[in-house]
Parts: sequence; structure tokens; C-alpha cells
Amino acid sequence: MPVRVRFAPSPTGFLHVGGLRTALYNYLYARHHKGAFVLRIEDTDQSRKVEGAVENLIQTLRWAGLDYDEGPDKGGPYGPYVQSERLSIYRQHATQLVEAGKAYYCFCTSERLEELRGKQQALKLPPSYDRHCRDLPREDSAKRVAAGEGHVVRMKVPIGGEMTFQDRVRGKVTIAHKVLDDQVLLKSDGFPTYHLAVVVDDHLMQITHVIRGEEWLPSTPKHVLLYQYFGWDPPEFAHLPLLLNPDRSKLSKRQGDVAVEDYRAKGFLREAIVNFVSFLGWNPGDEREIFTLDDLVRDFSLERVGKSGAVFNVDKLLWLNQQHLRRIPPADLVPQVNALIAERGWPVPSHEKLKRAIVLMRERVTFVHDFVDFSDYLFRDPDQFDPEGRAKSWPEDAAARVESLAGRLEPLTVFDHPSIEAALKELATELQVKPGLLVHPTRYAISGRTVGPGLYELMEFLGKDTVLRRIRHAVKTLG
Repeated sequence: MPVRVRFAPSPTGFLHVGGLRTALYNYLYARHHKGAFVLRIEDTDQSRKVEGAVENLIQTLRWAGLDYDEGPDKGGPYGPYVQSERLSIYRQHATQLVEAGKAYYCFCTSERLEELRGKQQALKLPPSYDRHCRDLPREDSAKRVAAGEGHVVRMKVPIGGEMTFQDRVRGKVTIAHKVLDDQVLLKSDGFPTYHLAVVVDDHLMQITHVIRGEEWLPSTPKHVLLYQYFGWDPPEFAHLPLLLNPDRSKLSKRQGDVAVEDYRAKGFLREAIVNFVSFLGWNPGDEREIFTLDDLVRDFSLERVGKSGAVFNVDKLLWLNQQHLRRIPPADLVPQVNALIAERGWPVPSHEKLKRAIVLMRERVTFVHDFVDFSDYLFRDPDQFDPEGRAKSWPEDAAARVESLAGRLEPLTVFDHPSIEAALKELATELQVKPGLLVHPTRYAISGRTVGPGLYELMEFLGKDTVLRRIRHAVKTLG
């Protein structure tokens, strides 16, 4: 069969970076094998559904470049692709299991179940259903259901023995039946639980590979049993490692941002986020670190996915953003930087001038907005001088030296890197000082900052008139 995979999020809010990782690995596996990537919305828990979450999920996937082949807004041969629109399908299959003796009606009230949990907790036992309704005569159960008595449908798990399945990441996994609960499959409101819905949908949508987070590994034996009960062949399973904070605790919002939208809002490039997320569990087997989406499609394999937890290292994400930003042609960045300048109400430079500014700063910024936030002096005269850098960059004799340099620069007919450097070094020799004693106060005078691009390149970019004007203003202002 051709490869068919799915990403099946619940619409409970923004897309977690772990969800993006799951979607990405499914997308890469499908594209690598020229298969189909399906988006399915699992909204059977209506109490947790957030308005607008589905639209946000779709928009975020498209922003990341993960275009799916079938889904709620695209349709396809196995729809509908929203679980709340498939309720009759689940009820039909739950009834089929009851009639086959693989499931049963349970009439236990919430009060009884709460009392049962309390007793188990007091005895320090794991909470589980005591199978109180498991052996009720089927005819009696059917009459109670027909009479309208509240009930759920529970799966009938074997009492003894064990079950084994293969996982593409974990290898051979064996679970004793005694540790499995008689799981609820159909709730009293007619909605299925995740366990019934996911098995029925994956089978009917002909999913060949289930690639999902490690948190679903304990549920997989129940799913394999359901496949057996229905007489279906299960898909291949691959459970991805947990995402961890730097202290190796489970990744959570308590220790930082976890939503893809948080990182988008901060200005991270989609290329960097996708590249970073791809390495949260997978590696190419060599020293390469910079990957495009096409590179990942070409090289991705489940065999290179590890078992151990993957640490979410924001410093690495920052570095990747720098690397991908440097790969973007300067001309392609001009519209974005132009818009940021216009937002601040500054004079908008020409296309060519802006492109030169981007080239000048590209090796020194992490985000697109840094071109404006940290380089405002490229586009307007500085309105203040960094107070923390004044003592180091503007000593008592700085004004006299910088004024002398202005006198050397003013008669230059060619104002470029070589001529500026020659004039400064010639003056330094005459004053019998190191060039740095001219470089640092001059940078401070024309930019208001202590760090930035090479001084000679910066002065050439600004032009002679601007440099001289700023030097004289600094001398007057700083004294």
C-alpha cells in the first residue's frame, strides 16, 4: 500500500512545538515516500475545544510549509476529517464490538466510580475500573440500554496473558494485559473516547504509519487489541521521544514558551523553526546542521529517530535563526525592513541603500527586526548615546581626537573604506596613539553605540556629510 500518514491534533489552543514536531515528521515521511499526508481534527472532547483553534492550526501548518493532501478544508476520499462529524461511525463500531462480545455496556454512576477511586487511592493502588458490569447478562444490559438508562461502552480486555507489538523507534514492546484497564470506548453522551475514534479513523482512512508522541505509547496496546477485535491489520507505529527543558524536565510553559505562535511573534523564521524542530529527536547521522525543508524530505528516516528525550535548547534555535537569516538574499529582505522603518515613521531609504544596510548588518543580527532595533543609526541620526559605554568610548580627550579626525576627513574627495582607514591611521601615527583610541570614540559619536559593523564600512555607508554632522553633534553634546 502507498504510505499514508496523518497529523491529528485536538483544537484546544495554539499549536505546541511538540505538535509541530509530530506534524513535521509525518509530513517528511509522507513526502520522502511520495505518500499522502492527512490532517484530521480530533475534537471528541468538546469541553476542551477552543473557538478558532482549528483555523489557527491550519494557518500555522501552512506558515511552516507543511501542506497536507487531505483535511477539513480540502476534503478527500475518506472524509469527513473532523471527528465530531463522524459520531454515527463510532457508534456503529462500538455496537459491533458489544455484539461480538469484545465490549460491554457499563451502567456505573459517576458517584460509584468516584468512591471506587477513593478506595484505591487509600490502598495506594493504581486507579482502574473494577469490571463491575463486565459479566452482566447481555440481554439484561440491552434492555437497560433500550429503557434509556445512562451507560458507557467499555472495552473487554483479556484478564491474563500479554501482548506484543513492534514500534519503529522503540523496537519490540510487550505489555501484560493485567495492567490495562477496561477502557471506555463510547461515553454516555454518545461521543467516542480517543481510543475508539483513533483506531476506527486510522483504519477507515487507510493510515499505514502512526507517527506520534511518546505519551501515547501506553495507550498503544489498547489500540492493537481493538485492531485485533475488529479483525483489522494495524498500521506501523513510531513513538517519538519526549521534548525536555534544559534541566531535562518535561517541556512545559512554566519554563518558557511552548507554542509555535510565541516564536513566530518573536520574529523567528519558519526555516529556522522547522530546522530546529526536525532535530528534536532526529539527526542525519553526520555533522550537518543547516537544513531546508527540501533537504529534510530527502534525508528523513524513522531509523534516525532516537529513543531518548530531546532537549529544547533556545540558544540553538537562536543560532539557527542567524544562519537562515544570512542565507536570505538581501533584496528579499528589503520589503520587510522597509515596512519596519515605515512603522517607526523614519525616512525610508532607497531600495539600494536599504540593501547595502542589510549586507552591512547581516552577520550581526539574529532577527529581521534587529536591522531596525539595533541599527537605527543606519537610517537616522542617533538621539541618544549609550550611557553604559560612555566611560570607555568617550574619555576626556576623545572630543579633541575626533574633531581632529573630522578635519582629516572633510577634504577627502573619495569617501570609501580605504581612504577613511588611511586618514585615521595617519592621524593616529601623528598623535602617537593606537588607532583604537580614534576608532572607539568615532564609532560612539556617529552611532551612539559601542558595537556594530566595521567602522570604515559604516562610515562609507553613512557618507561624509552625515559622518561629519554626527561627529560635530557628538562633540557638542558629550563635550
